[in-house]
Amino acid sequence: MPKRDTVLTALGQNVRRRREARELTQEKLAEKAGLDPTYISGIERGLRNPGMKNVARLAKALGFTTAEIYKGERTGGGQAPHASAGMPSSLR
Repeated sequence: MPKRDTVLTALGQNVRRRREARELTQEKLAEKAGLDPTYISGIERGLRNPGMKNVARLAKALGFTTAEIYKGERTGGGQAPHASAGMPSSLR
């Protein structure tokens, strides 16, 4: 079984947190974004590598900018891990 990409996993966690905060099901988010629910599931599990157009659709459906969808939620004055946290420093 291939190792999951940490950047895709972080992106998926961000999408899931933001979706749940808006009390949306994967089906409702998919409908709002014009995507398939199974595709949303794959993104949230870090299994899919969405293109920029699909990331932009997700961000818009969730009420965020494309840049914000890659960032972790702010908590208690700090910031949750950024999507690039697991990325090799040479790629940051």
